[in-house]
Amino acid sequence: MQHDALELVKSLCMEILELDDAKAFSLFQQPLLIAANLGTHEIIEEIVDVFPPAIWASDEENHNVFQLAVLHRRENVFNLIHQMSDYKHLITRYIDHPHDNNILHLAGKLPSSDRLNLVSGAALQVQRELQWFKEVKKFVQPGQKEAINKDGKTPWMVFKEAHEQLMKDGEAWMKTTAQSCTVAATLIATVAFNAGLKVPGGDSKDGLSQFFNDTSFGVFAVADAISLFSSVTSILMFLSILTSRYSEDDFRVALPRGLVVGMSMLFISIISMMIAFSSAIYLVFGYLRARIVIPVGSILVLPVTLYVLLIPLYQIITRSKLIGPGLFGKQSTRILH
Repeated sequence: MQHDALELVKSLCMEILELDDAKAFSLFQQPLLIAANLGTHEIIEEIVDVFPPAIWASDEENHNVFQLAVLHRRENVFNLIHQMSDYKHLITRYIDHPHDNNILHLAGKLPSSDRLNLVSGAALQVQRELQWFKEVKKFVQPGQKEAINKDGKTPWMVFKEAHEQLMKDGEAWMKTTAQSCTVAATLIATVAFNAGLKVPGGDSKDGLSQFFNDTSFGVFAVADAISLFSSVTSILMFLSILTSRYSEDDFRVALPRGLVVGMSMLFISIISMMIAFSSAIYLVFGYLRARIVIPVGSILVLPVTLYVLLIPLYQIITRSKLIGPGLFGKQSTRILH
């Protein structure tokens, strides 16, 4: 369906190109702006490829394609600016009416809730907004970074005012999450520490565990150590979150990464604890009651599964672009003039 739609767009573009330039510009303008609002970058690419002047189209408030992309947080449309030649810095000079906002002022405004809620958690939403502001800032002239609109506000003043409540919500969300995870990590560290001191099976005459030469005992020892070290690491990461200043730079890098590292370490500690417990159960009862031990050990995957399902960590990581390709970059190798 998408392929057919693009073929239709190409055919319509060819038909419109047979008209004079003024009429063609008029016909291309409305679909181009609608595509920018909806984030349909393929249509914009096709139109601008066959009729380059269309990129200068604007609506009644003098918002061009890239300003609309910033307003509605359509990164796939804004990324087309990376494919433009020498005009990328000229296209960002538009000033809207009647507020005299440049594109960086628009990046400082709070988007609609449907675009904001693409990322879970207020703190990660603040991070996404800071990423947008920083990216747009790369393409404006030095004078535009401190330009004043009709309300007497610079772009950064607009951002701080519009995102003040969101940052407060992000701080509260981050602290609540860190406190809850710290309690869980502390409990796991306590259990892992005690398990390391009281090895299963008791000690033999020479002071070593009677299961010292068993492979399962080695698995138990390694898993317990990993559980202890990862849970302690998790505690330290969450403590760094709790003691943070919660400045804009912290929200952009330090806090989200601390959250990801802390929750990842907590996840590893839970898995390791389950492995250590399974190994201990097998050492004590495995030889005599294997039919009972194996089903019980299988049930131990339940807590790990619940952690993945109830705390969608990797979904949060992917959507916030903390790993893998970032939000911004070239859509394709096509050059837009």
